[in-house]
Amino acid sequence: MRKFGLIGYPLTHSFSQRYFTEKFEKEGIRDAVYSVFPIPHIEELEALLADPELKGLNVTIPYKEQVLSFLNGRNEVVRAIHACNCIKIEESNRIGYNTDVVGFRDSLVKKLEPHHDHALILGTGGAAKAVEYVLQELGIPYRFVTRRPRAATSDISYEQVDVTLLRSHTLVINTTPLGMYPKITDHPPLPYEAIGSRHYLFDLVYNPAKTLFLQKGEERGAVIENGYEMLLLQAEESWRIWNS
Repeated sequence: MRKFGLIGYPLTHSFSQRYFTEKFEKEGIRDAVYSVFPIPHIEELEALLADPELKGLNVTIPYKEQVLSFLNGRNEVVRAIHACNCIKIEESNRIGYNTDVVGFRDSLVKKLEPHHDHALILGTGGAAKAVEYVLQELGIPYRFVTRRPRAATSDISYEQVDVTLLRSHTLVINTTPLGMYPKITDHPPLPYEAIGSRHYLFDLVYNPAKTLFLQKGEERGAVIENGYEMLLLQAEESWRIWNS
């Protein structure tokens, strides 16, 4: 039996497990199973990797960066952004990939317009690095917004995002878990009165389907998109990697 799964913590729900279980049933794949592995400490990954039937893993918060020390190979994207969310395992080889890039890019561009020409990336974690990579590919200038700006960077705090800045940055991407179920009343602290019809708000959160961040943008006429399609694209890219 080929085993696949998701590591992260906590894992209160799993889109991936449901998706792959349904995929296996629909496509008649009988030699594979997908499980969730909520490991509270990254050191516990070593025991999981000892299973000879384990062939692939997806990686989510908070381990997209910590998992790098367990790899003995990385693809070009992982080498560039130092964040991994997909591992292919072949005997003793553990190769790291990043499907956030493919999923985010292919979902983002469907609603992207020429006037979405400056971006704010909310958060600085592993997913934010994938977003940064895509914006660089697309030639869109960006600023990181975070509660704790990193030293020697151009990061800004949420308090520094005023009406003028938000009006000039018409693409706003939330890479944080703010607003994710069950804490659905949370949202990034922004001057939402500055948002209008020229804005595009993208939230990597998919549960709920419309976070308070997206609701506030939609109320003011902004284009919005959640992370659900991105997840679908990521899942299919993971399966392609594991079977290539």
